[in-house]
Amino acid sequence: MRVLITGGAGFVGSNLAIALKKNSPSSTVICFDNLKRRGSELNLSRLKEAGIEFIHGDVRNAEDFQAIPSFDLMIECSAEPSVLAGINSSPSYVLNTNLMGTINCLEEVRKSHASMIFLSTSRVYPYQRINSLTYIEEDTRFRIAENTHFDGVSTSGISEDFPLQGPRSIYGATKLCSEYLIQEYIDSYGIKAIINRCGLIAGPWQMGKVDQGVVMLWVACHLFGKDLSYIGYEGKGKQVRDVLHIDDLCDLILLQSKHLEEFNGEIFNVGGGLDNSVSLQEMTGLCREITGETIPLGSDPQTRPNDLIWYVTDNSKVSRFFNWMPKRTVRETMRDTKEWICSNRELLHNIV
Repeated sequence: MRVLITGGAGFVGSNLAIALKKNSPSSTVICFDNLKRRGSELNLSRLKEAGIEFIHGDVRNAEDFQAIPSFDLMIECSAEPSVLAGINSSPSYVLNTNLMGTINCLEEVRKSHASMIFLSTSRVYPYQRINSLTYIEEDTRFRIAENTHFDGVSTSGISEDFPLQGPRSIYGATKLCSEYLIQEYIDSYGIKAIINRCGLIAGPWQMGKVDQGVVMLWVACHLFGKDLSYIGYEGKGKQVRDVLHIDDLCDLILLQSKHLEEFNGEIFNVGGGLDNSVSLQEMTGLCREITGETIPLGSDPQTRPNDLIWYVTDNSKVSRFFNWMPKRTVRETMRDTKEWICSNRELLHNIV
């Protein structure tokens, strides 16, 4: 099998490429990336050592795909992943990358008679609807009220049935539009595709920033002695997300690549789930325990645009279809991230 991974030098793409190659050494794996995100260039040597071909190109440019040989499966990981993209600035880059990029990718899939696994996002769900749910404030976190009666939400998290009406961020809108286009290509051109609405993914080789990659950022700032702040919701650090280890995502993609015919057109919520949910305050405690370091924690009560008070993935559907559940805990994810940073401290110092 010939697999093309767009965004293949990024955090998710590079880890997926190496996992696929390890699982099927005879397969040809090609990574396609514009190397725009700082730190992605560090993955090129990893890909080469794993026997993976790299092609420099941009999904925004249809002509860049001409350098790519025919393929059987595209795993679409390319994206501008920041929920703050386009806020107080032009949305051109996020629109062109995430929406026009998807169109170019779909055209290549159509022309190659290939299949696609598309990495979408939990941010397709409207943030105002999620934030308007009833929450209980506990000592270290917010918790969804047990008597919540709303389509697609339970104490287990947000499911695929959660309503899509309402604003979600420019980033989330581009990914939802891409999902709609994929469904049209399935219907009109007979391509095979699976869509994964991924939550917060973390682990080794992620380059964390304030607006994306929070787990890596939290661990790195503790190790490098950088200041952090709890932002929004009174600055208490009680907002909650669930965390998915990159290796657990790779395990799922490997399963899905073998069952595209069977589950063509399906959409799955994919995340760490309730057992792997954590607040910023709780993550700080884990960082102190894992790194042995304590850093100053500021407090900014002003909530940023599109921020969520709580999001936990309900994995019921994907677990039922693929007999898959996350195996790595939040603690293990943070420990693996810490060990990776320590092993590459000099390499990462200027980037982080």
